[in-house]
Amino acid sequence: MSDAPDPIFVGARIYRASSFAPKHPLAIPRVPSVTDLCRAMNWLPAEQYRPSPRAKPVVLRAFHTADYVAALQAAEHSQQVSQAMRDRHGLGTFSNPIHPHMFRRPATSVGGVLLGAAQIANGGVAYVPGGGTHHGLADRASGFCYLNDPVLAIKALQRQGLGRIVYVDIDAHHCDGVETAFLGAQDVRLISVHEENRWPFTGALADTAGGASFNLPVPRALNDTEYALILDRVLLPAVAQFRPDAVVLQCGADALLEDPLARLELSNNSHWATVAALRELSPRFLVLGGGGYNPWSVARCWTGVWATLCGAAIPDELPPAARRLLAGMTWNRRAGLQPPAHWINNLRDAPRHGAIRDEIRDRVQWLARRLAAEFTPVRLPCD
Repeated sequence: MSDAPDPIFVGARIYRASSFAPKHPLAIPRVPSVTDLCRAMNWLPAEQYRPSPRAKPVVLRAFHTADYVAALQAAEHSQQVSQAMRDRHGLGTFSNPIHPHMFRRPATSVGGVLLGAAQIANGGVAYVPGGGTHHGLADRASGFCYLNDPVLAIKALQRQGLGRIVYVDIDAHHCDGVETAFLGAQDVRLISVHEENRWPFTGALADTAGGASFNLPVPRALNDTEYALILDRVLLPAVAQFRPDAVVLQCGADALLEDPLARLELSNNSHWATVAALRELSPRFLVLGGGGYNPWSVARCWTGVWATLCGAAIPDELPPAARRLLAGMTWNRRAGLQPPAHWINNLRDAPRHGAIRDEIRDRVQWLARRLAAEFTPVRLPCD
C-alpha cells in the first residue's frame, strides 16, 4: 500500500460552534481539539484536510425514514417537540436533546463520512473523527446519535460497487444501530468488542445477527494484554478471512481507562495498534470517531490515530504548542479537575498490561472456533 495516496482528514467548523448543554456527556471539545492538536504537531498540512459538506435529506433517506428526517429538521427549526414526536422518534430526551444544530451537526457528520467514502473509492485512507454515531436507528435517535453515519458510509461504499465490506467497532458500547441495519447481510461483516452489561445491553457473544456479526462482550477492567489477544485471535482473522474491499473502523475512545461512561482500562496504544494492523488488510480504510467523554483522552487518542494513519512519529514529549492546547482544555462535568501531567505532556499512554482472565480466553476461543467453522471448505461425499 506504499503507492496509495496520502490519507485525508475530514473536519468541519460546526463542531466549534455547536455544543450540547453543559451537563451532557458530549458537551466537550472533541473534533476541534483533535484538529488543533494535529496542526500543533505539524501533522495536518492543508492538502490533506477536507471540510465536510452537510448531507442533504434525500441522502439520509438511504437508511433513515423520510418521516424521521423531517421530524429532526422540524425539531431543529422550532426548538421543541411534541410528546408524540418524543415517543416515536426519541427526540427531546436527555440523551438526544433539542439544541440549535441538532439536524445540521449530525448531517455534517454524515456528509463527512460520505466524503471520506468517496475519497477512497479507488483506494486509500480517510479519517473522519466526527463520525461514528453507531446507535442511530432508522426511525429514531438513540444514545447521543441522531443519525447513523456508519450505516450510511457502508451503503455508500456498496453503491461504489464494492462487494465485501467489514465494519469493526471498538467502542465500549455495542453498535446496535449498525447491527440492526445489516441483519443477515452476506456482503457486510460486523465485528464488535464492547463492555458487557453496558447500555444498550445488546451484542451478546452468541448474537450473530443472522450470520453478519461477530460480537465479543468483555468484562470490566479489560487491559491491553487481553485486548492484544482479542486483536490477534479474533479481530484480525475475522477481517482477513472475509477478504474485504473496504474496512470501516469505529474507533470510539470510551474504552480507555479515564472515560467516565465505561469501565474498561485500555491505553491508547491498543487503539493505535488496531488502526495500524487493519490498514494492511484492505485497499480502502475509513476510520471514524465514536464515543469518548473525557476531553483529554479523546484528543490524545484520536490525534494518535491520525499520526498512525499518516506515518508520523509520536514523540516522547509534546512540543510547547501542543502542551499549551491540552493545558487550556476544560471539562464542564469535572469542574476544577487538575489533569495529571501525562495528559498534558504526552500523547502516548503508558501501556496497561495485566493478566489474561479465563473468561476472556474462553470467549476468544469460542469465536475462533466459529471463524474456523465458517471457513472450513464443504466436502462432498465421494460417489
